[in-house]
Amino acid sequence: MAYFEALQLALKLAEALGPLLVRLQQHDRDLASQIRRAATSVASGLSEGSGRTGKDRQHLYRISAGSAAEVKIQLQLAITWGTLDAASTSAALALADRVVAITWRLTHPRP
Repeated sequence: MAYFEALQLALKLAEALGPLLVRLQQHDRDLASQIRRAATSVASGLSEGSGRTGKDRQHLYRISAGSAAEVKIQLQLAITWGTLDAASTSAALALADRVVAITWRLTHPRP
């Protein structure tokens, strides 16, 4: 597959989430599972969308954008509830933010 920046960022996000999910699994299995599913949805939607065209592609990219935003808020909730700390989640949050931004641009192309 040709280089696709959004997908590469989604994979880096999944990698950054790995150790966090291990820690989170010990305290909140449901939240860990939800983050894992959302992160999987981000990468899967981008990969599938890259092989589609038109509205089908846009739909898959929008799903990926929503899932990336979901990962972001779930990490922020884990921080709020004291399950994870801000320092350990900062890299994953930054990557999730970048994925949200790039998927927004993919779904809102410039004229």
